[in-house]
Amino acid sequence: MTAEELILRRAIVFLSGVIYWAGVWLQARRIRKRIGRSPNVKPRGTKEKLLWAGWFLVVIVWVVQPWMIRHDPIFPALRLTDDLLTPLGLSLGIFLIGGGYAATLWCYSVMGSAWRMGINEKEKNSLVTQGPYRSIRHPIYLFQIIMLAGAALLLPTLLSLLILLLHLICVLIKAADEESYLLTVHGQQYSDYLSRTGRLFPKLLRRT
Repeated sequence: MTAEELILRRAIVFLSGVIYWAGVWLQARRIRKRIGRSPNVKPRGTKEKLLWAGWFLVVIVWVVQPWMIRHDPIFPALRLTDDLLTPLGLSLGIFLIGGGYAATLWCYSVMGSAWRMGINEKEKNSLVTQGPYRSIRHPIYLFQIIMLAGAALLLPTLLSLLILLLHLICVLIKAADEESYLLTVHGQQYSDYLSRTGRLFPKLLRRT
């Protein structure tokens, strides 16, 4: 791999992290203007605060790691796996990042004013079942995972894998909490929705 290609890989991963989370911030501001209050950006309770801390770590590593990695770094977790630095990995990584973000924007559009970051048990929103939500209950989380997988292909390090696993753990916990909350809000309607959809993958591909 040439020095120019390494710079390209670093830049794509760095910019994807910055653009994604800047987009989340803009989405939160947009929804706040629509509904006249915060879309539950501030975490409530100990569990949610720990989840936010985990995601904060994911964000930091996502945007900082590209400029810290070396072929022979001080920390082994930042060492690139040369065997995985292939043209196919580069192309696939770019595809996953670009596709994941485009699909995330699709989710924002479908959710409209129902988009929230956290849970407010006093709030009742409409149940969104259109677009990607027709078969997947948490497509935004799925597309985040896809983007992080793309970043790991571009910069294959142990740290890339660790933050992908950390993000997956946070996602599964958060998804379960959201489902418990929505079940109390929407009752049988959400129970029926649970029965015909998958948490992160369509029911036909994976049972959740």
